[in-house]
Amino acid sequence: MSNDANLQAIARLVPEGARVLDLGCGDGALLDHLQRHRQCTGYGVEIADANVLACVQRGVNVIQLNLDEGLALFDDASFDVVLQIDTLQHLRNAEVMLRETVRVGRMGIVAFPNFAHWPNRLSVLRGRMPVTKRLPYQWYDTPNIRVGTHADLALLAQRNGLKVLDSFGIQNGDTVRFAPNLLAGTSVYQLSR
Repeated sequence: MSNDANLQAIARLVPEGARVLDLGCGDGALLDHLQRHRQCTGYGVEIADANVLACVQRGVNVIQLNLDEGLALFDDASFDVVLQIDTLQHLRNAEVMLRETVRVGRMGIVAFPNFAHWPNRLSVLRGRMPVTKRLPYQWYDTPNIRVGTHADLALLAQRNGLKVLDSFGIQNGDTVRFAPNLLAGTSVYQLSR
């Protein structure tokens, strides 16, 4: 997630002192923030060598793992919170990983770029794939293997029997509760089994 204000908004969702698993943790910035400011403990999961090194340099516990291989090494409810921030759109097994997120954690927090945000819709109406601050890549070089909308995740959660504890959008660090599918660049869901 590119915007620091957006990361802060996500961090506020994590209870103080929670045991956290951050899937696709990148350089460990969010988990580092949670450890320092919210007294959380836990692990990041990351595949990229440079990001694993950055986590270690920050003092973040990290496990190098390909998320497409699943989370079999973790028991049910091993963590209070499992974060999946800007990860779901990169995974081949997104539906399985969504279920695994709430299996391994008592609560899952999932955030991803909302393809239905109005600037993206406008780009598509003009005949072009969107390129925005939130989706900064061209269609041919994007790391995203899928796109989704705020409304799509609600349906996917329902299809998989997951409880939606809360859902909203984030735009420039602000929570968007009115029409998040249209007005927010980031979609956020809090889920449980």
